Amino acid sequence: MRVTLCVLASILMALCAAAHEVRPAYLEITETAHGEYDVIWKQPVLDGRRLKLDPVFPGNCARQNERMSAPAATLVTRWSMACNLNNGELSISGLDRTLTDVFVRVERLEEDDVSALLRPGANAIQLSGPQGAPTLAYFKIGVEHIIFGFDHLLFVLGLVLLVRPRQLLATVTAFTVAHSITLAASALGGVTLPGPPVEIVIAMSIALLGAEAIYRKRGQDTLAQNQPWIIAFGFGLVHGFGFAGALSDIGLPKGAEIFALLLFNLGVEVGQVAFVIFVLALAWVGQRLYRQGAPFVRKAAAYAIGITGSFWAIERIAATFF
Repeated sequence: MRVTLCVLASILMALCAAAHEVRPAYLEITETAHGEYDVIWKQPVLDGRRLKLDPVFPGNCARQNERMSAPAATLVTRWSMACNLNNGELSISGLDRTLTDVFVRVERLEEDDVSALLRPGANAIQLSGPQGAPTLAYFKIGVEHIIFGFDHLLFVLGLVLLVRPRQLLATVTAFTVAHSITLAASALGGVTLPGPPVEIVIAMSIALLGAEAIYRKRGQDTLAQNQPWIIAFGFGLVHGFGFAGALSDIGLPKGAEIFALLLFNLGVEVGQVAFVIFVLALAWVGQRLYRQGAPFVRKAAAYAIGITGSFWAIERIAATFF
């Protein structure tokens, strides 16, 4: 039994540790003089390697004064170029081989501005007319952020394992309210925290919930069990800064900041609720198919969450300070 438990925990830890959040790329093109443009190209970096994505411009747009920087998990390239971006097609090569979306903004002096969201299945836009602000795309980004943000999902799973059924709604609501507060404060009010410490605390919060779930199985009382909404709210504030990371690179569309933020947050909540429903449905089915194995599964999941959170915390501390 113990060997099986360790194997299951190790498998889950390996799967989660190998997973990465899907973050959008961002291309901003600003016309500074007739036919002259400044370009900012931001793309996510995974395991120290950039995705093989490159903007493809119409005509002959030679890059000049190209310079690169790599803040956090993003590669930022800036350059200038002289060409005609009033018509033709702009595309992103390599996008069809990824799960990443690309936000594109083109600000022109005489022609209408262009805003669009490019996806793996639609990696090009025409520059001959206005595309409209991709505000609704923020809902999709929010859903993807929670569904592919495995650290956030593990925290929610830890809450489901830890709390009693009658406490679940209040606990998840506290987490939602808390991360909505810091997400809005970061996106609209400029309240920010450095990314690495936030990621470390998020990992520690997962490890804590795993440990608390184990204590519950042993019959030990703790604050997290008796008042889980306090833990959910406190760590939810930190997770909100983590959610804000998905918006830090692409920003919010001018003139529709609040609406886009609401859509992003709604997407996060829809993904979160869908995950909770999935877990509860899976538990319900498991209880009826194999009632005797339910305690073992809960125990295995608690150990796996704790081990994974601890692994992430150590990994992120090492990456930050060593």
